[in-house]
Amino acid sequence: MTSEVRTSVENGAALLTVSNPARRNAMNLDLSAKLVAAIDAVTADTRVGAVVITGDPPAFCAGGDLSELEGADLPRLHDVYAGFLAVANCTLPTIAAVNGAAVGAGLNLALACDLRLAGPGARFDARFMQLGLHPGGGYTWMVQRALGLQGAKALTLFSEVLDAADAERAGLVWRRYDNDEDLVRAAKHMAERAASAPRPLVETTKATMRVTAGAMSHTEATEIEVTSQAASVRSEEFRARVRALRARISTS
Repeated sequence: MTSEVRTSVENGAALLTVSNPARRNAMNLDLSAKLVAAIDAVTADTRVGAVVITGDPPAFCAGGDLSELEGADLPRLHDVYAGFLAVANCTLPTIAAVNGAAVGAGLNLALACDLRLAGPGARFDARFMQLGLHPGGGYTWMVQRALGLQGAKALTLFSEVLDAADAERAGLVWRRYDNDEDLVRAAKHMAERAASAPRPLVETTKATMRVTAGAMSHTEATEIEVTSQAASVRSEEFRARVRALRARISTS
C-alpha cells in the first residue's frame, strides 16, 4: 500500500488524514511531499477556514523513516522536514487530532499544529536520544513553547513518554477524549467554529499572535495589534456582523 494524504472538506473545515499503513503513518519523503501538497491545496481553497490533521488508525505518525535519515545531507533533511513545516507555516488555524502514537517526526507534526487534542491511544514520544539522533525541524523551539523548559527537557533529554492524560495535565494537549470518534468530531467542530469567522481576519490574527508571542511588553503588543484592528473596524464584514447582532438584540 502506498502513502497518501486524504482530504475532505465540510462546513469550512478540512480534514487531512496522513496514511502510510505499512509503517504506521511514518513520515517518509513521499508522505512529507504529499502533506505539503495537501496543505497548499486546502490553503488555496476558499471554502476552507481551518484544518484538522489526524492519522490513519491506529497511529497518528510513528516517526520518520530511519532508512531515509541514515547518511542524509542537509537538502535531504529539509525534505524530511517539509511536511510538518508546511503545517507550522500554514496561515489557517490547525488542529492535531492525535489518535495514536506521535513519535519523533510525528511529535513534530503534532507540535506544528496550533492546537492538539488527544484520543485514548495518544502517546507523545520524542525518542531522539534513544536513537542517537539530534532533534531537527525546529523541535526544540516548538516543544519548549508547548511545555516550558522543564517539560521540554523531561520529554527530550530524559525520554519521558506522555499518554493522553499526562499530556493534558502537562498542557501539551488542550483536551482529551474517551474515543477517537469523539476526538475527530470535536476537532472538526472547533475547526468549523474557526472557519465561521472571516478568513482574512483569522489569518491576520494568527499572524499577529506569532509576532506578539515575542513582544517585549504589553505596550509593544498593543502597537503591533492596532493597525490590523483599525483595518478590521473599517471592514464591511465587521459592520454587517454588528448590524446582525443589533438586530438579534432588538428582537430578543
